[in-house]
Amino acid sequence: MKILLKNMDVISSDTDNMLLKNAYVAITDDIITTVSTREEDVANFEPDKVFQGTKFLAMPGLVNAHTHTPMTILRNYADDLALEDWLFNHIFPAEAKLTPEDIYWGSMLAMAEMIRTGTTSFADMYYFTDETAKAVEESGMRATLSKSAYAFEFGSEGVKFIDQREDYKAFHTKWNHAAEGRIKTYVLIHSPYIYDMESMTNSASFAKEMNTGIHIHILETMKEVRDTTAKYGKDGASACLDAGVYDVPVLAAHCVHVSEANIQMFADKKVNVIHNPSSNLKLGSGIAPIPAMLEAGINVALGTDGTASNNNLNMFEELHLASLIHKGAAQDPLLVSAKEAILMATVNGAKALGFEKEVGTIAVGKKADIILIDLDKIHLTPYNNPLSTLAYSVQGSDVDTVIINGKIVMENCEIKTLDIERIKKEVTKILHRISS
Repeated sequence: MKILLKNMDVISSDTDNMLLKNAYVAITDDIITTVSTREEDVANFEPDKVFQGTKFLAMPGLVNAHTHTPMTILRNYADDLALEDWLFNHIFPAEAKLTPEDIYWGSMLAMAEMIRTGTTSFADMYYFTDETAKAVEESGMRATLSKSAYAFEFGSEGVKFIDQREDYKAFHTKWNHAAEGRIKTYVLIHSPYIYDMESMTNSASFAKEMNTGIHIHILETMKEVRDTTAKYGKDGASACLDAGVYDVPVLAAHCVHVSEANIQMFADKKVNVIHNPSSNLKLGSGIAPIPAMLEAGINVALGTDGTASNNNLNMFEELHLASLIHKGAAQDPLLVSAKEAILMATVNGAKALGFEKEVGTIAVGKKADIILIDLDKIHLTPYNNPLSTLAYSVQGSDVDTVIINGKIVMENCEIKTLDIERIKKEVTKILHRISS
């Protein structure tokens, strides 16, 4: 299929040429073949579908670099609690009741929500991961999916770790680069406060053997800092260094309570830090020192976390918060500009997920993961500065069209790849069962 975006502003997320006015973008099959401000450059292009006019603003699809998609089932299930109480006394017990089929439907609901609000790629961390992979394949989305090589379970004698490397290998063989190349597989390490040095070291060594990356939570709360320091004699981020976690590509979620030494460590080891402003605020975890990390040259991306701790998957909300909270916390309006926040939600996210060669920018040769914002809204009028409009005014509900891998998966706010009513019905049935 050939698609032409005609005569509209384009946020490219290319730092050298961020904004293109009245531009033309040609897509052939799944590839962007032309990006130009000259109409003559597409004069011989014969599209099957045209999106045109100043009503739209085009930008790369948003990247949700840390979430737990099946947790849509537990949206608004347990709130206004400290992280440890929320996780161990409410979420883990509810999750123990979930079946593989439940995970599939929870993932499908999450993907419907993400597509509807402009997210085209995401990084997921959960279990029954094959079910989430099936949902990715059917929805048309792009994802980096993490599965444990050493799973954990809680017993009377503490945490027990189960060797699941063979299960991981089967998952990796089936799903890595599957769904037209839209899926990558990573190794899951929940956190240094649940895992121990042996299980982290073994997981890191296995990820290196499999030539893949690691997705992990690091230093989310002050309690975690105290607990991991007591456990290892050093903070969790430093324990991860000793375990070899940073010897492979890493998605490090949260990183709220990090020291200057941790920040330098992340920069030296090229750790991808995933900022989750809504979840960290809601759980009272704190505010990550993102300006210092950006200054250190760390690749910082954005994530929603799961809907049990956010409680939505709207990446425009994360973009908006990321551009505001650091200004307010430091009383400095120059911190985390609109441009920086947009880059965190697009190209930085693509880099974090290992998809930087494919997506993250609107450029010739890249895969066509593009969203169109409907500018014909009261709260977007007048349309003065496109970057400010995206960071400070646009809502997820303003997304009109979503193109992933060259396919139109949503148009006129209607998702074409999913049966929304059935998904909602199935998830409601699951919640009733696990709550009874």
